Amino acid sequence: MRISTLNLYNTSTNQLNSLQSALARTQMQLSTDRRLLTPADDPVASARALEVTQSQNINAQFATNRSSAKSAMGHTESALQNASDLLQEIQELAVEGGNGAMIQSDREKLATELEGRLADLLGVANTADGAGGYLFSGFMTTTKPFTATPDGATYQGDSGVRQLQVSESRKVPLSASGSTVFESIPTGNGTFQTKADATNTGAGIISSGSVTNRPVDNNSYQIEFGMSDDTPPVQTYSVYSMNPRTEVPNQQGLPYKDGQQIAFGGMSMEIKGAPATGDKFTVEPSQKQSVFTTVTDLIKTLREPGDGAAGKAKVTNQLNTAIDNLKNAHDNMLTVQASVGAHMNELDYLDSAGSDLDIQYATTLDDLQGLDTVKAISEFSQQQMTLQAAQMSFKTMSGLSLFNIL
Repeated sequence: MRISTLNLYNTSTNQLNSLQSALARTQMQLSTDRRLLTPADDPVASARALEVTQSQNINAQFATNRSSAKSAMGHTESALQNASDLLQEIQELAVEGGNGAMIQSDREKLATELEGRLADLLGVANTADGAGGYLFSGFMTTTKPFTATPDGATYQGDSGVRQLQVSESRKVPLSASGSTVFESIPTGNGTFQTKADATNTGAGIISSGSVTNRPVDNNSYQIEFGMSDDTPPVQTYSVYSMNPRTEVPNQQGLPYKDGQQIAFGGMSMEIKGAPATGDKFTVEPSQKQSVFTTVTDLIKTLREPGDGAAGKAKVTNQLNTAIDNLKNAHDNMLTVQASVGAHMNELDYLDSAGSDLDIQYATTLDDLQGLDTVKAISEFSQQQMTLQAAQMSFKTMSGLSLFNIL
């Protein structure tokens, strides 16, 4: 077969180009440590690698979100701890105010100190979130949550709770609304509240009471004191259901004994001291009350005269009410604080799970795109030797000519 010089050169050049391209591709694989340089190398693996890469990027964004959530929750937890400490101090001052040995000037000093604690608590409730907003204003982040009023404070935020997506199927709250933390505090013992009537002239003191049987009758009651027609007369009490006022069966004209349990409607309480004829005590379902209202009422109570047995009993009843409400506020604060702590622990768990997932994604990508370095180096050496041999043989063949031997 006759091979022309042009055909020889064209064939050899094409072979050299092919060998150089293969060598260059292997060299690129080694420099990038990737088996797939273009989707054409393996369309199925390339499509799968793209999906895994997108999932890996989303997982990385979730990690960033968790970091932001931890920072926000850290601010919230710190504010809640400060509020909890303040409520603890306020409770201690309220208990101190109930000391029977204190005179009016002493209670006035406590009231002044409580005004400072109230201002501090209001400052905590208006804590900034470090991003130009407020922690406890709900969705209305740029609105100052609380404004002081003569009766306590007014909430200007909403009940919304800001959340952040921290995993594919989980959102966590970044804070808590001011209404949940400072406003929606149950009064009394959480089920019902007892109060002494403001017009009482005796020295009767009513306890907070407790639930003896559920369900509790969700009604308002009034305990009224009187005297029997016996000789000598005996002090008695009667229980009435309000709205409308009706007598409670088996609770009419019962003899009063100091500290004896009074029970009706699944509730029980005690009245101690010496109530006067006509004195009244109310038992009502618990309501929601702002902690700022509770502290404001406490300050007003400490500034009341409290003279005589009736005056001291009035102050004691109001202090007991304030102490119960403060305890509920503190318990609520601890509950919210525990919830924040639980969410922070959850973020730690999600961080660990996210790290494991990232390792899985990296392993999958390595299986799809990764390069067998040892095999590639061996192939590179073989291609290099092949190219060198082809170049040498082409050089030899291109140098052959009959003119050299004529």
